[in-house]
Amino acid sequence: MPDFKTIADFRKDNRKAIQRVCREFVELCREFDLYSRTLVAIDGSKFKAVNSRDKNFTRKSVARRIKKTEANIELRQIPLDAADKEEPEIREITTKELKHKIASMEAKLEALNERAREVEADPDKQVSVTDPDARSMMKPGGGSVVGYNVQTAVDSKHHLIPYHEVTNAPSDRGQLSGMAGEAKAATRGEHDENTQSFTVVADPGYYKGEEIAQCYRSGIRALVPKVDTSGKRHKGEFPRTDFIYDAKQDEYRCPAGERAVYRFTSKEAGKVIRRYWSSACPRCRLKPQCTSGKNRRISRSEDEHWLEQAQADLKQHPDAMRERKKLVEHPYGTIKHWMGSTHFLMKRLPNVKAEMSLHVLAWNMKRAISVLGVPAILEKLEAT
Repeated sequence: MPDFKTIADFRKDNRKAIQRVCREFVELCREFDLYSRTLVAIDGSKFKAVNSRDKNFTRKSVARRIKKTEANIELRQIPLDAADKEEPEIREITTKELKHKIASMEAKLEALNERAREVEADPDKQVSVTDPDARSMMKPGGGSVVGYNVQTAVDSKHHLIPYHEVTNAPSDRGQLSGMAGEAKAATRGEHDENTQSFTVVADPGYYKGEEIAQCYRSGIRALVPKVDTSGKRHKGEFPRTDFIYDAKQDEYRCPAGERAVYRFTSKEAGKVIRRYWSSACPRCRLKPQCTSGKNRRISRSEDEHWLEQAQADLKQHPDAMRERKKLVEHPYGTIKHWMGSTHFLMKRLPNVKAEMSLHVLAWNMKRAISVLGVPAILEKLEAT
């Protein structure tokens, strides 16, 4: 059995080859007809990096450490003043010890101030000392971890992973369309003649209008629950979903049955937005439940029809989220168990990507062997 140094060197020296073999085995699984080619579940999971929390600095954490160190220096000044009243011999020993501690803390404070300047200069406003690419990220169950956000697309047929990605982006928002497109290409290949629709399911953390619209423009159906973040319902007001759009008339029907008609078009953050409202708002009996302004204004983006299609598709598949959970949690749980619930062993994003490719390759190989068996795989390989 090779020792840890041999394995570490192999992993380091063959980074690109490991990733290439992982991709080639994905293609092999496609040739073996191990993918459904119609449904994948996408999810992200936070994996710890080799960087400890003490070696990670954000605006908030470095400010907290500076404040604590300054407070400790002030506390040490009080015993120093008291030591001046002691006997000369006792005073000399006590003062020397206290001055040494204060000098040590002042050096620490200077180092923290330097870290604060580094944080401000960094584009992400965050600095990791051991692994510069690692980032502090919030975990779904609460708390945070210094690590990487690993994205996987899991096929529904045999729980194989046709595509994965490692990123240090703390959020899953913005990952959907890219992951979905790559998963579709991996399961169907370049010369896709499959006329069946391709569907991706993901949790609410992936919901972003632009991402969902891009999926539909690419011929991918996206089943992602939308979370109401407006707070209207909490305030006792009608949420946006209570206003029904009439595409034929290009107007909305409000809860009071009034027509909210098109008024004008504007552009915000590069998006084309159409505005609608009703002239009946000021005298409407339901106005207290609708808006505190003169009119309840409704905004409609140019991608809104795709988002409405996505919600309609989700309603037709009420078990989509249950299916998603069964698919994505199986591989993540097993891979983390193989890792021993520890951190990535390599540093820097390119190396961590190679390490994750090794885990995904092992997962896919074991799954393929479990489904087909070694003799069948060897027979198929000889035939290709």
